[in-house]
Amino acid sequence: MLDSFSVIGVLFPEAGGEAVSMPAALSLPFAPLRLLLLVAWVYLCLYCVLQVQFGLLVPEKYKTLANIVSLVAGPIVLLSLVIVETARKSRSSRSPFFDLLKQQLRHAVAGLRAMRAAGEQDDAALHLLDSSGRTMDEIYGHGQGKREEARILDLTESIVADALERRASDILIDPTSESTYSIRLRIDGVLRNAQELDAQTCQAVVNSIKAVAGMDISERRRPQDGAFMARQGDRTASFRIASSGTLHGEKLSIRVLNRNAATQTLTDLGLTDKQNGIIQQTLRRPSGMILICGPTGSGKTTTMYAMLNAIDRLTRNVITVEDPIEAMLPQTSQIEINPKAEITFANTLRSVLRQDPNVICVGEIRDEETAEIALRAAQTGHLVLATLHCDSNASAIARLMDLGVSRLLLSLGLNLILSQRLLRCLCPRCRRPAALSDTQIAEFKRKRIDCSGIYEAGRCRHCDGTGYVGRTAISDILIVDEEVKARIAAGESFGATAQGDGNREGRIHLRKQGLKKVVAGVTSLEELKRVVG
Repeated sequence: MLDSFSVIGVLFPEAGGEAVSMPAALSLPFAPLRLLLLVAWVYLCLYCVLQVQFGLLVPEKYKTLANIVSLVAGPIVLLSLVIVETARKSRSSRSPFFDLLKQQLRHAVAGLRAMRAAGEQDDAALHLLDSSGRTMDEIYGHGQGKREEARILDLTESIVADALERRASDILIDPTSESTYSIRLRIDGVLRNAQELDAQTCQAVVNSIKAVAGMDISERRRPQDGAFMARQGDRTASFRIASSGTLHGEKLSIRVLNRNAATQTLTDLGLTDKQNGIIQQTLRRPSGMILICGPTGSGKTTTMYAMLNAIDRLTRNVITVEDPIEAMLPQTSQIEINPKAEITFANTLRSVLRQDPNVICVGEIRDEETAEIALRAAQTGHLVLATLHCDSNASAIARLMDLGVSRLLLSLGLNLILSQRLLRCLCPRCRRPAALSDTQIAEFKRKRIDCSGIYEAGRCRHCDGTGYVGRTAISDILIVDEEVKARIAAGESFGATAQGDGNREGRIHLRKQGLKKVVAGVTSLEELKRVVG
């Protein structure tokens, strides 16, 4: 059994001779416990410096001195300040001293946890940027006395982050009454209620968005346009804003530009192999116009980018004129429209024709001048891709005629017209076999269609309870061959055709394409009826 002198010799080698005979592995050049205490003390001092600098315990004029003292004796200084502040509050509110002290300690622990969580989530946090790359913190500034502004900015960023996480294409902020605003998200083409805010808070959110978008905060009645960006880690997203005054307040419509448009291919769109082959063959032609038609939100721009991705941009000079530029395409000259600087579609197209282009992309045909310049370019050795807002292929021809384009110009310039719609895809995790009626089953049997693969929407967390995730395209393609060119040049009544047989024939083609996707289990009969009718 070791005596007390042997124990002292082991712990303190200089005090006894027994330590000389102990193995060298047991002797350390430092005391581990003391080192851990020192590291803990340093971290506590740094934490105390943060509390002194950004807290309200120390007046502003004494903060420099308090920071220096806290670096050496941080916990002692902080504890003293907390006790003094607690005693002052106890006297003023006549509350028990120890109850207030416990509350202060709980707040300190919660602050430590929040700092740790903020450090872990900093890379995943979303930051809003203006056109010059400044964050909202740099625009507004954070500091003492601005806690409410910081809360509003955090709420604004959380609204945008939620929209991106849920794959929203639009964010609508609408005043529903004088005291309430609603925030809705358009996800897969359908609006969903996200949350409701009181008017005062939401108006502050609107002002934050307008500030980062470079808009006039004081103007709430006149319509305005703006743009901003969001950065999350190494990813960025772009947004376009339109504001207008309404009965109960100011309304904001925020369009989330498609971040994946630059990587889309024709195969990704959901086109059939036959349609894909027709488009690929037309894209290889040196001249002519490919017109992409459809209502707002039908994926026209995404299809146009997919066509550009199918073109060899290394050997062909590709120039786009867009409003706005939704995605960056390599080996492509992209020009953005700016009416305030007199950069319009028509003016830009004239200058583009002097830049030796092989392929010209027109974001949207809006007027006669743009349509005429684009169609003339299609006749002079340029391949032109353009979009047009209309319902069907027949109504596209009628719309161009209504803009004042001559029939001869139309017949010589057009190569292909494509009209499309987007159908929501069934969620693969919760879709279930459709409960078809006897009449529906008999109709499918009469048409010799196997209805065993038809599904309907379910509900699960993956699809946010909607039954649908993502969208696919259905298209109706009109090849402008010699027969169609002759009909256009002869001036046949395309206006009446568009309103009658042409639109009906286009819907039939779209319905057939959609029915194939229903039978394949991609979408549902309800979704096909909602989109096509």
